[in-house]
Amino acid sequence: MSEESKQVLRSAQCARIIVCISDMFGVSLADATDIYYNSETANLIEEGVADLHCRSDKYLAEEVWSEYQAKSELAKNS
Repeated sequence: MSEESKQVLRSAQCARIIVCISDMFGVSLADATDIYYNSETANLIEEGVADLHCRSDKYLAEEVWSEYQAKSELAKNS
């Protein structure tokens, strides 16, 4: 598979995860996009760490949301 094909697949997966975040947690697509792209999980997916790209979109959306919630809690307590 070419690098271009891999990038297309990663981009499509990112879009699906963002839609899942929006649908599952009732946030706008714009907010879901910000949450996703500001997550460490997104970086790990892009880097191919631990084969995260092989996980389901729903699972990854839940991981990103959990990370977001944890960061929000830390910010409140700081």
